[in-house]
Amino acid sequence: MKKLLIVILFFVSVALTASAQGNHVDFVEKSLKTNNTGMMVLGGWALANMAYGAYGWANFDGQQKYFNQMNFFWNTVNLSIAGIALYNNFSTDYSLVSTEDILSNHLKTERILLINSALDVGYIGTGFLLRYLGTKSDKRTELLRGYGNSLILQGSFLLVFDLAFYAVMHSISVQYNSQVSFSISPRFYGLNLAFRL
Repeated sequence: MKKLLIVILFFVSVALTASAQGNHVDFVEKSLKTNNTGMMVLGGWALANMAYGAYGWANFDGQQKYFNQMNFFWNTVNLSIAGIALYNNFSTDYSLVSTEDILSNHLKTERILLINSALDVGYIGTGFLLRYLGTKSDKRTELLRGYGNSLILQGSFLLVFDLAFYAVMHSISVQYNSQVSFSISPRFYGLNLAFRL
Protein backbone atom coordinates (compact mmCIF):
# COMPACT_ATOMS: atom_id res chain seq x y z
CA MET A 1 0.00 0.00 0.00
CA LYS A 2 2.84 2.36 0.86
CA LYS A 3 4.49 1.67 -2.51
CA LEU A 4 1.22 2.38 -4.31
CA LEU A 5 0.91 5.72 -2.49
CA ILE A 6 4.48 6.63 -3.47
CA VAL A 7 3.78 5.76 -7.13
CA ILE A 8 0.58 7.85 -7.11
CA LEU A 9 2.41 10.80 -5.54
CA PHE A 10 5.15 10.48 -8.14
CA PHE A 11 2.68 10.67 -11.06
CA VAL A 12 0.78 13.53 -9.43
CA SER A 13 4.04 15.43 -8.93
CA VAL A 14 5.04 14.88 -12.58
CA ALA A 15 1.64 16.16 -13.75
CA LEU A 16 1.82 19.18 -11.42
CA THR A 17 5.39 19.92 -12.52
CA ALA A 18 4.29 19.93 -16.17
CA SER A 19 1.38 22.24 -15.29
CA ALA A 20 3.64 24.58 -13.31
CA GLN A 21 6.15 24.70 -16.17
CA GLY A 22 3.31 25.53 -18.57
CA ASN A 23 2.17 28.36 -16.28
CA HIS A 24 5.76 29.60 -16.00
CA VAL A 25 6.26 29.60 -19.77
CA ASP A 26 2.92 31.36 -20.28
CA PHE A 27 3.86 34.04 -17.72
CA VAL A 28 7.31 34.60 -19.26
CA GLU A 29 5.83 34.91 -22.75
CA LYS A 30 3.11 37.35 -21.66
CA SER A 31 5.51 39.43 -19.58
CA LEU A 32 8.11 39.62 -22.33
CA LYS A 33 5.59 40.31 -25.10
CA THR A 34 3.94 43.08 -23.08
CA ASN A 35 7.29 44.62 -22.21
CA ASN A 36 8.43 44.53 -25.84
CA THR A 37 5.14 46.02 -27.05
CA GLY A 38 5.41 48.83 -24.49
CA MET A 39 8.98 49.61 -25.51
CA MET A 40 8.02 49.60 -29.20
CA VAL A 41 5.21 52.08 -28.49
CA LEU A 42 7.64 54.29 -26.55
CA GLY A 43 10.26 53.97 -29.28
CA GLY A 44 7.71 54.78 -32.00
CA TRP A 45 6.55 57.86 -30.10
CA ALA A 46 10.18 58.91 -29.66
CA LEU A 47 11.07 58.48 -33.35
CA ALA A 48 7.99 60.41 -34.51
CA ASN A 49 8.74 63.25 -32.07
CA MET A 50 12.41 63.35 -33.03
CA ALA A 51 11.62 63.43 -36.75
CA TYR A 52 8.99 66.18 -36.47
CA GLY A 53 11.01 67.92 -33.75
CA ALA A 54 14.05 68.16 -36.04
CA TYR A 55 11.85 69.48 -38.84
CA GLY A 56 10.13 72.03 -36.61
CA TRP A 57 13.39 73.10 -35.00
CA ALA A 58 14.85 73.84 -38.46
CA ASN A 59 11.76 75.41 -40.05
CA PHE A 60 9.89 77.34 -37.36
CA ASP A 61 10.69 80.38 -35.27
CA GLY A 62 9.85 81.55 -31.78
CA GLN A 63 7.76 79.41 -29.47
CA GLN A 64 7.20 76.66 -32.10
CA LYS A 65 10.96 76.34 -32.65
CA TYR A 66 11.63 75.80 -28.95
CA PHE A 67 8.63 73.47 -28.60
CA ASN A 68 10.05 71.21 -31.32
CA GLN A 69 13.59 71.55 -30.02
CA MET A 70 12.58 70.25 -26.59
CA ASN A 71 10.50 67.47 -28.14
CA PHE A 72 13.60 66.36 -30.04
CA PHE A 73 15.87 66.47 -26.97
CA TRP A 74 13.33 64.79 -24.69
CA ASN A 75 12.74 61.89 -27.03
CA THR A 76 16.41 61.05 -27.47
CA VAL A 77 16.14 59.84 -23.87
CA ASN A 78 12.88 57.94 -24.57
CA LEU A 79 14.43 56.27 -27.62
CA SER A 80 17.51 55.28 -25.61
CA ILE A 81 15.36 53.72 -22.86
CA ALA A 82 13.25 51.79 -25.39
CA GLY A 83 16.29 50.67 -27.38
CA ILE A 84 18.22 49.40 -24.36
CA ALA A 85 15.18 47.55 -23.00
CA LEU A 86 14.46 45.88 -26.35
CA TYR A 87 18.11 44.93 -26.81
CA ASN A 88 18.19 43.33 -23.35
CA ASN A 89 14.90 41.49 -23.94
CA PHE A 90 15.96 40.07 -27.30
CA SER A 91 19.50 39.14 -26.20
CA THR A 92 18.53 37.33 -22.97
CA ASP A 93 17.82 33.59 -23.02
CA TYR A 94 14.85 33.47 -20.67
CA SER A 95 14.83 29.68 -20.61
CA LEU A 96 17.92 29.94 -18.38
CA VAL A 97 16.34 32.43 -15.95
CA SER A 98 14.47 31.18 -12.89
CA THR A 99 10.79 31.88 -12.33
CA GLU A 100 11.64 33.85 -9.19
CA ASP A 101 14.04 36.13 -11.10
CA ILE A 102 11.57 36.72 -13.91
CA LEU A 103 8.77 37.50 -11.45
CA SER A 104 11.14 39.78 -9.52
CA ASN A 105 12.06 41.68 -12.71
CA HIS A 106 8.40 41.90 -13.68
CA LEU A 107 7.45 43.37 -10.29
CA LYS A 108 10.43 45.73 -10.47
CA THR A 109 9.11 47.02 -13.81
CA GLU A 110 5.71 47.61 -12.19
CA ARG A 111 7.33 49.65 -9.39
CA ILE A 112 9.36 51.67 -11.89
CA LEU A 113 6.20 52.47 -13.87
CA LEU A 114 4.45 53.75 -10.74
CA ILE A 115 7.47 55.89 -9.81
CA ASN A 116 7.60 57.20 -13.38
CA SER A 117 3.91 58.11 -13.19
CA ALA A 118 4.64 60.36 -10.21
CA LEU A 119 7.56 61.90 -12.11
CA ASP A 120 5.29 62.47 -15.11
CA VAL A 121 2.99 64.61 -12.98
CA GLY A 122 6.09 66.59 -12.00
CA TYR A 123 7.01 67.08 -15.67
CA ILE A 124 3.54 68.40 -16.43
CA GLY A 125 3.71 70.74 -13.44
CA THR A 126 7.14 71.96 -14.54
CA GLY A 127 5.72 72.64 -18.00
CA PHE A 128 2.98 74.83 -16.55
CA LEU A 129 5.58 76.58 -14.36
CA LEU A 130 7.74 77.34 -17.41
CA ARG A 131 4.72 78.72 -19.26
CA TYR A 132 3.96 80.95 -16.29
CA LEU A 133 7.58 82.13 -16.06
CA GLY A 134 7.41 82.89 -19.78
CA THR A 135 4.78 85.54 -19.06
CA LYS A 136 7.15 87.22 -16.58
CA SER A 137 10.27 87.19 -18.75
CA ASP A 138 11.11 89.83 -21.33
CA LYS A 139 13.99 88.01 -23.01
CA ARG A 140 13.04 84.32 -22.79
CA THR A 141 9.28 84.34 -23.25
CA GLU A 142 9.30 82.23 -26.42
CA LEU A 143 11.82 79.73 -25.09
CA LEU A 144 10.07 79.22 -21.75
CA ARG A 145 6.63 78.90 -23.30
CA GLY A 146 7.86 76.53 -26.02
CA TYR A 147 9.72 74.33 -23.54
CA GLY A 148 6.77 74.47 -21.16
CA ASN A 149 4.32 73.32 -23.83
CA SER A 150 6.68 70.50 -24.77
CA LEU A 151 6.96 69.29 -21.17
CA ILE A 152 3.17 69.35 -20.81
CA LEU A 153 2.78 67.26 -23.97
CA GLN A 154 5.57 64.79 -23.16
CA GLY A 155 4.59 64.45 -19.51
CA SER A 156 0.94 63.86 -20.43
CA PHE A 157 1.84 61.16 -22.94
CA LEU A 158 4.17 59.45 -20.48
CA LEU A 159 1.59 59.59 -17.69
CA VAL A 160 -1.01 57.83 -19.83
CA PHE A 161 1.61 55.41 -21.19
CA ASP A 162 3.07 54.51 -17.78
CA LEU A 163 -0.33 54.00 -16.12
CA ALA A 164 -1.66 51.87 -18.99
CA PHE A 165 1.57 49.87 -19.13
CA TYR A 166 1.44 49.34 -15.35
CA ALA A 167 -2.20 48.17 -15.51
CA VAL A 168 -1.39 45.52 -18.14
CA MET A 169 1.79 44.34 -16.39
CA HIS A 170 0.02 44.19 -13.02
CA SER A 171 -2.85 42.12 -14.43
CA ILE A 172 -0.31 39.59 -15.75
CA SER A 173 1.41 39.24 -12.37
CA VAL A 174 -1.91 38.99 -10.50
CA GLN A 175 -3.08 36.26 -12.87
CA TYR A 176 0.21 34.36 -12.47
CA ASN A 177 0.25 34.68 -8.67
CA SER A 178 -3.36 33.48 -8.39
CA GLN A 179 -2.50 30.16 -9.97
CA VAL A 180 -1.66 27.13 -7.87
CA SER A 181 1.99 26.62 -7.05
CA PHE A 182 3.55 23.81 -5.16
CA SER A 183 6.79 22.38 -3.93
CA ILE A 184 7.90 18.83 -3.21
CA SER A 185 10.67 18.31 -0.72
CA PRO A 186 12.05 15.10 0.80
CA ARG A 187 11.50 14.43 4.48
CA PHE A 188 13.00 11.71 6.59
CA TYR A 189 9.57 10.11 6.79
CA GLY A 190 8.61 10.52 3.10
CA LEU A 191 7.74 13.35 0.69
CA ASN A 192 6.28 16.72 1.59
CA LEU A 193 3.87 18.12 -1.03
CA ALA A 194 2.93 21.78 -0.43
CA PHE A 195 0.34 23.82 -2.35
CA ARG A 196 -0.06 27.60 -2.48
CA LEU A 197 -3.15 29.24 -3.92
